[in-house]
Amino acid sequence: MPIDLLPVSTISVGAKRILSVDLQNELTSTELLTGVPTITEASGTLVLTNKAVSVAALVINDKSVAIAKAVQCLVDATSAVDGTTYTLLIGVTTTSVPAEELEYQHRVYAT
Repeated sequence: MPIDLLPVSTISVGAKRILSVDLQNELTSTELLTGVPTITEASGTLVLTNKAVSVAALVINDKSVAIAKAVQCLVDATSAVDGTTYTLLIGVTTTSVPAEELEYQHRVYAT
């Protein structure tokens, strides 16, 4: 079962924006994300493109997140329904030895 990541993100119906999801607390201090993450939304309502591991330090929810400790994608909410919560399934690989493949879910609320 995927680990649930909080807090829930919000997106405006019709918007297209970059979503960044912090995985820093899910990794050890020396562990990094690697490769291209898988990020899907079951209903297909949200179109997700440009999936990547972060290549720069970010600020997510007022918290500094180191390079390769977050995933990002472009979310197209053109077809989203106001008041609906969508669940993203996120798969990542880490640099740990042996490498880990981890699964998470992150919710996005359309307003």
